[in-house]
Amino acid sequence: MTDIPWEPPLAGTETEHLLGALDRMRTTFRWKADGLDAAALNAKVGQSSLTLGGLLKHLALIEDHTMAAKILGVPLTGWDDLDPNDDDAEFTSAAGDEPEALYARYDDAVARFRTNLAAALADGGLDRPSAAVWPDGSTFSLRRVLFDHLEEYGRHCGQADILRDAIDGRAGEDPPADWRPTSGHYTFR
Repeated sequence: MTDIPWEPPLAGTETEHLLGALDRMRTTFRWKADGLDAAALNAKVGQSSLTLGGLLKHLALIEDHTMAAKILGVPLTGWDDLDPNDDDAEFTSAAGDEPEALYARYDDAVARFRTNLAAALADGGLDRPSAAVWPDGSTFSLRRVLFDHLEEYGRHCGQADILRDAIDGRAGEDPPADWRPTSGHYTFR
């Protein structure tokens, strides 16, 4: 066992390792986005329109969408402020959001996901069928949905690394062992 709260177990079950890896990616992303004002959250690199604020809002939406649509099969709620005709609405609308609203939205989405995931795992574990269905009607297992979720974080942590390094030089694979968020209310598992 390690005393770093986001570090996956050194030896554990498949579920513990998968959830530990997901939480390490979440924490790494959150560290990359932490403590920024509106100007920094809206900073862009080169020709890209991607921002850390956009990533915060996008990953909050991914947390809620994955749980609602892919795991539970219920309607997505709480996202009525997004233009349904804009495929990038969460990215583009983030520029108008206050930093604390972006941090709260992300932190709340992660907390909801963790709570609902614990219930889903208690109801069948990783082999539990999810609501996600392939075009041929095959059902995804909860395991597959969680691996896809982890993959989503992998892509966006790399983008966040480049964005944050360009803003103030914050770089690295993982947060320092003593890091605690200075914005929002993110908690470790």
